[in-house]
Amino acid sequence: MWQSYFNGLLVTAGLIMAIGAQNAFVLAQSLRREHHLPVALLCICSDILLVSLGVFGLAAIIAESPLLLQITRWGGVAFLLWYGTLALRRAVRPGVLREETAASRSLRSVLLAALAVTFLNPHVYLDTVLLIGSLGAQQPEPGAYTVGAASASALWFLLLALGGAWLAPWLARPLTWRLIDLGVACMMFAIAVQLVVMA
Repeated sequence: MWQSYFNGLLVTAGLIMAIGAQNAFVLAQSLRREHHLPVALLCICSDILLVSLGVFGLAAIIAESPLLLQITRWGGVAFLLWYGTLALRRAVRPGVLREETAASRSLRSVLLAALAVTFLNPHVYLDTVLLIGSLGAQQPEPGAYTVGAASASALWFLLLALGGAWLAPWLARPLTWRLIDLGVACMMFAIAVQLVVMA
């Protein structure tokens, strides 16, 4: 049982720490101190759901459906381009940055954006459902593997949320925000281009 648990913990930790759309979103929310803990909790629950689905059968179904893979890929490209454009606009127009820092968005709008970043990103399905899920299905104790994966997700997203909020006072300068948003935009565009090339 413990071997399966640690396999799930290590495999998920190795994949989840790569900076991607979801991690960038959680970090940005925590730096803004804008509903960062609910966002982290939502990401943890989403990961647990997707890993569980992958371990217990969905990975095989998606792998056999090229149409489903194409739909998630192109939907993800559209979303990443849209979100990257918003981040680029914030980086170019400092007035938008100050306005967003002063006026916090509602919890509902932030959670909806977090759901979009999570479920419209094809990398989430490729990593969480297909890769982590298919490896878990081969474990002697798939349930323990899933708990290990959930532990890695919980540790990582809580670290991002709490660490980013702790660093916020040192990173609250307008120039820092412009660089962060520029980095987020570049990352979103790079992932979108990568998905187009893979098509």
